[in-house]
Amino acid sequence: MEFETFADFIAMGKHGPYVWSAYGITLVVVIANILAPVIRRKGLVEEIKRKAKREQLES
Repeated sequence: MEFETFADFIAMGKHGPYVWSAYGITLVVVIANILAPVIRRKGLVEEIKRKAKREQLES
């Protein structure tokens, strides 16, 4: 499909809202799938450090 103007490209033949919302939702899900494990790992590392420090103080 060829578009004559950038506005036609954005409109996607009157399907623009559906197409661009689908791309947007996909982007949000991909970013969440990348960031969630990173954030979870940071929390786990901090928890392990706190436990190790607490155990060291108890010894």
